[in-house]
Amino acid sequence: MSWRGRGKSKKNPEVPKERINNEIRANSVRLIDENGTQVGVVSLAEALSHAGRVGLDLVEVSPNANPPVCKILDFGQYYYKKTKSVKESRKKQHVVQTKEVKFGPNTEEHDYCFKKEHTIKFLSQHNKVKLTVRFRGRQLAHKEIGFQLLERLLKELQDLIVVDVKPRNEGRTIFTIISPKKEIDKILETWVDPAKKKEEQE
Repeated sequence: MSWRGRGKSKKNPEVPKERINNEIRANSVRLIDENGTQVGVVSLAEALSHAGRVGLDLVEVSPNANPPVCKILDFGQYYYKKTKSVKESRKKQHVVQTKEVKFGPNTEEHDYCFKKEHTIKFLSQHNKVKLTVRFRGRQLAHKEIGFQLLERLLKELQDLIVVDVKPRNEGRTIFTIISPKKEIDKILETWVDPAKKKEEQE
């Protein structure tokens, strides 16, 4: 047999452990041979003997079945394929992050457009975005400007977003949190910034 026993790899903790060969504890198993043929219920000794004759491993693939299901296969190749599958699925997973885009109450139009583009970029990457307007000193007397700025931005991006937290005041800041719509990728294929569209019409 090519493998005497192997547990879960420390480098690949997400790869589940299967009992193989002498690690298997059941007295009898439901055996599937090296050709994928259902042999039926046999003693563990008989299953191990069969695996030994063909130079492969006996792998317990369904430990909770009664009796457990075991396959005869090359465990090294099996483990490699399973590890590769776990790595590929991990690559496809996207961890949602919350990005922050900061504005001032007196943000100029050019800077506003630049930061809006950054917001759209974060949304296109399927991240949440926290939009923040920060006030300093006497600016605190005009918080309505911050609300107006955020409401403008939410209106211009309304086709792309879901508003998780409506604009609210917190100390020296006003903020809102937005998420991309599920179909964001498809929407962006044809989406035109309404602000730019308005400029072109004028």
